[in-house]
Amino acid sequence: HVQLVESGGGSVQAGGSLRLSCAASGYLYSSMGWFRQAPGKEREGIAVIYTSGGSTYYGDSVKGRFTISRDSAKNTLSLQMNSLKPEDTAMYYCAARRSPVLSNIFTSAAYDYWGQGTQVTVS
Repeated sequence: HVQLVESGGGSVQAGGSLRLSCAASGYLYSSMGWFRQAPGKEREGIAVIYTSGGSTYYGDSVKGRFTISRDSAKNTLSLQMNSLKPEDTAMYYCAARRSPVLSNIFTSAAYDYWGQGTQVTVS
């Protein structure tokens, strides 16, 4: 049974931090990532990790502030978000794919499985 369940969202003041988690089940995923979508905007890929080797990639909007990581024992994906800004306000989604994403790694269509999302609000 494939399931991705996000948690950890909430409201925080600008400059603060939040840590999102995504509990994954069903498969061993080769590529996992975090996306976000603000009202009226397209879904944006912000961080990706390849589970074999641990390579990470970040979108320009979050580089240097956010850190993606994975606990293989717990099959959990995390996103540590520091120095949050009001423009980080969005619904955040965990995404995964069984095979490695070889191109367009920040494109939604590259991922097969999605969580339900968790809201992050920065004021």
